[in-house]
Amino acid sequence: MGDVVQVAAPWVLLAAVLLGVAALGVTALDGALAARAAGRPASVGAQHPLVETARLLRQRRRTTVAADTLLRHVAVGGFAVAPLLMVAVVPLGEWVLADASVGVVWFNAVDVLVWVLVWLAGWGPNAAWSLTGGYRFLAQAMAYELPLMFSLTAPALAAGSLRVGDVAAAQSGAAGAGLPYVVWMPVAFVVYCTGVLAFSVRGPLSPAGGPATSGGVLAELSGVDRLLVLAGRAGLLVAGAAFAVPLFLGGGSGPLLPGWLWVLVKTALLAAALVVVRRKLPDVRPDRFLALGWSVLLPAALLQLLLVSVVVVVRS
Repeated sequence: MGDVVQVAAPWVLLAAVLLGVAALGVTALDGALAARAAGRPASVGAQHPLVETARLLRQRRRTTVAADTLLRHVAVGGFAVAPLLMVAVVPLGEWVLADASVGVVWFNAVDVLVWVLVWLAGWGPNAAWSLTGGYRFLAQAMAYELPLMFSLTAPALAAGSLRVGDVAAAQSGAAGAGLPYVVWMPVAFVVYCTGVLAFSVRGPLSPAGGPATSGGVLAELSGVDRLLVLAGRAGLLVAGAAFAVPLFLGGGSGPLLPGWLWVLVKTALLAAALVVVRRKLPDVRPDRFLALGWSVLLPAALLQLLLVSVVVVVRS
């Protein structure tokens, strides 16, 4: 079993701070890339998150007629909490907030919870563009969720455990030949990263909040509500990158640096790579992504899972 220690509840505050700093970092990087693409200095774009935060904290909350205020608040609060629930099962070196025996399933369950949050964010304001954004997200959700689920299953099957610490430990031991799973599960890794871009509602897979629907679920959000949802999207991207570290990138294994620092470095590098990739790819319409998800991603994930199953049977 993976040798990790479950820490006391107050350490949740430190995890929340680290997650917030990382979310701010990926947002600053995204702003810098956007500024360079527009011919402006990257430093100006990197400051955009702080400027936008100050603006939204001063902005009054927009209200719509016959809005479902309770559901809107649930969605806004959920976006702030979901990333922290995801990283709760990610070992930071030898420490983890929740050493769950079904940590892989837990992550997948929180990922599905994002469906609910996006839908409630679209339904709550009782407005056309918000509702359209929610429907567009649900239209493509299953097309990324099933491939994502099978991509999560592959490392768990290879490690023989749903415990995240065990999956990370299996990649550094003799059973894993010292190789990160990304080396012999590249298809599962790519499918997983596609799922991360999708459930973080960013980049080419962001029909719920894209310009095609005038902002979609973000159209009627303002002030602190909008700030929390935007921060939650960045947090989901970081949480997805962090979970990939024990699943595919060997966890805290690495030379010279301590394990907890390797986890942070790998998370930062993968999150930055996802930000760069999302800016390079064009937006994908939900109907086209449905065809891609069902015809390409799902068969590819299943073939990868079949290969892993064969390897596990041969080894045993």
